[in-house]
Amino acid sequence: MGLIASLPGKGGNKKDLQLTFGLTVEEINADGTFFPPEWHPQSGVQLTWPHAKTDWAYMLDEVTACFTEIAAAISQREQVLIVAPDTGSVEKQLKGKVRMENVRFFQCGTNDTWARDHSAISLIGMESPLLLDFCFNGWGMKFAANLDNQITRRLHETGCLHGKYVSHLDYVLEGGSIETDGKGTLLTTSACLLSRNRNDKLDRKDVEMRLRSMLHVDRILWLDHGYLAGDDTDSHIDTLARMCPDDTIAYVKCDDERDEHFTALKEMEKQLQSFRTKEGNPYRLLPLPMPAPVYADGERLPATYANFLAINGALLFPTYAQPEQDAEAAKALAQAFPGREIIGIDCRPLIKQHGSLHCVTMQYPQNILK
Repeated sequence: MGLIASLPGKGGNKKDLQLTFGLTVEEINADGTFFPPEWHPQSGVQLTWPHAKTDWAYMLDEVTACFTEIAAAISQREQVLIVAPDTGSVEKQLKGKVRMENVRFFQCGTNDTWARDHSAISLIGMESPLLLDFCFNGWGMKFAANLDNQITRRLHETGCLHGKYVSHLDYVLEGGSIETDGKGTLLTTSACLLSRNRNDKLDRKDVEMRLRSMLHVDRILWLDHGYLAGDDTDSHIDTLARMCPDDTIAYVKCDDERDEHFTALKEMEKQLQSFRTKEGNPYRLLPLPMPAPVYADGERLPATYANFLAINGALLFPTYAQPEQDAEAAKALAQAFPGREIIGIDCRPLIKQHGSLHCVTMQYPQNILK
């Protein structure tokens, strides 16, 4: 299938890739395997549930209510896979609040709740789906992730996830750091993927070569600008700019020149305007409003409307009890995903631990979640 764990050494090129794998980049993409976009039909969404041994301990009831609201919205449309050390207690919490016939439980130890970054990245293959298991190192060894790194393998070994398991545990990659249009284009940020606390021996050329091979993409768009104060991820793309259907990119726009993000996000916007589709056309750009600053203990939190989740028939997006901005974000996202129900989830609890809605979820395409 062209998925190989190792790549030519530093300074390699397409010819080296062909000699090593027997395939050119174009042939790798032509074998029928592809990285589907988030809006591809789904079999379900994973939530890794908060518990008393996570950083949520001091506000467990508050964050559990938020997770329950997310689970309820998803369970109306597809399956929810809940991973937790004590699934019995979670089941009791959810009864009467979610569509239980669409909830699946998997019991195992976890460090935290960031399913986007420790779950499998799924590809659609000719014979079966591929479940790519990358190393999650706590966003550059900031936090423990030893238990979270075992979840994907255990889900596969016990038959909870259907597909071919592919280990890439020699490479650090988080799901929140990459976006795809399903047509071979990857959108990411240089601040994250080239960070010295991830894969420090690889430069941009090496990283591109790996991503092209492992994810079956044929081109990569690098955003070199943009950040959010309070973000632990080194600028994950899912906090800043998101690929949407029909060559559309929804992105965070800051209009307040007094805001610390103004200059960086303006430069990000200029770079997005310079990007072209494979056909050579500019992308349709839809600006998302910048939420008014949210603080906790004197620290600005990374509130962002870009951290939305596409599910079957709907789009879940984070709200922050800011009626004007929340409504503006909903209107923009309805343009990005026409025909889907746009559902707001109050994610003020999630940003207290520096993430939001997309960060705590991971979708699985059709035929993966049993």
